[in-house]
Amino acid sequence: MTQRPKGAIYIANEVLADLAGYTALESYGVVGMASPTLRDGVVQLLPAQKLRRGVKVVTAEEGVFVDLYVVIEHGTRLAEVSHNLADRVRYVLTALTAVSICSVEVYVMGVKVRNPK
Repeated sequence: MTQRPKGAIYIANEVLADLAGYTALESYGVVGMASPTLRDGVVQLLPAQKLRRGVKVVTAEEGVFVDLYVVIEHGTRLAEVSHNLADRVRYVLTALTAVSICSVEVYVMGVKVRNPK
């Protein structure tokens, strides 16, 4: 039988945001993360170093609330990609950090054609 260590472990919201951002980028149909605010009506794709700006994490008594602001690939089913993304982020955060996730909301800020590699 394993013993649990005494004490508490605290995980910063920024760490949760980074995990959610990297998980989102690995998900099918997601081109990138976007800033939650539109500047002049134009969506800004965030570079990989600033992914957490496209994720909002709020900790409350009942658990953690996560909002993802994403740009989705043109030609994919927006509802299906969004649903799969929310499920994947919920799973990864729960599996890696053991925090209670209350909700994962996905906001599609734009649609873009993926650049061929």
